[in-house]
Amino acid sequence: MDLLLVRHGQPERVDAEHPDAEPADPGLTAQGHLEAKNTAEWLRGETIDHIVSSPLLRARETAIPLADALGLGVEIHDDLAEYDRNAPHYIPLEQMVTEDHEQITALVEGRWEDYGGENPAEFADRVLATVEGIIERHEGQRVVAFCHGGVINAYLAHVIQLDRPLWFYPEYGSIHRVAALHDGIRMLVSLNELPRS
Repeated sequence: MDLLLVRHGQPERVDAEHPDAEPADPGLTAQGHLEAKNTAEWLRGETIDHIVSSPLLRARETAIPLADALGLGVEIHDDLAEYDRNAPHYIPLEQMVTEDHEQITALVEGRWEDYGGENPAEFADRVLATVEGIIERHEGQRVVAFCHGGVINAYLAHVIQLDRPLWFYPEYGSIHRVAALHDGIRMLVSLNELPRS
C-alpha cells in the first residue's frame, strides 16, 4: 500500500481576541490555493484510489483540486486533525519564528496544552492509530491523505523510530510518501517532495 501524506497549503492567520473564542479554522491564502493547485497537477498523473482529509478547512481546501481532477470524493477523517484543532488562534509556524513568539518555546518543550493544544503523547497515539487504520482499510491501494505538519511529523517519527513527535518542517503543499508492507513494515520513500508549476 502506498500512502501519500500531504501538508495543506499556506493558511490565513487567526489572532484570538478572547480566551473563550471559538476554535480557529482558517482557510487558505491565495498562495495556499496555488500550492493546492500545484499539488493536484503534480499528482494527477498517478494512479490514486482514495483521498482522505483532516476535517480542518485548510486541509479540505487543499484536497479539492486533486479530488476534482481525478473525479474522486474526499473522505473526512476527524482524527487526522492537527494537535491545535481546539485553539482559539492560528499563527503559522514561520510567523511565530519571525516574531519570536513565546509559543515556539512551548512547542519545543512539549507544553502544547499551554496554547490550546493536545498532549503530545496522546496526539502521537491518535495519529498512529488513525493512519494505521487508513492503511489497513486500503491494502494494495494508493491513498492520499491531506493533513497537517504535526500529523506528518508524528506519523513519520513512528516510521523512522524517533522519540520526538515534532522533528522537521514539512513545507506547505509538500508530499511525504510511505510504503506500507503486508508484514507491518513501514518505509519512508520520500520527504518534503515539493510540487511546483
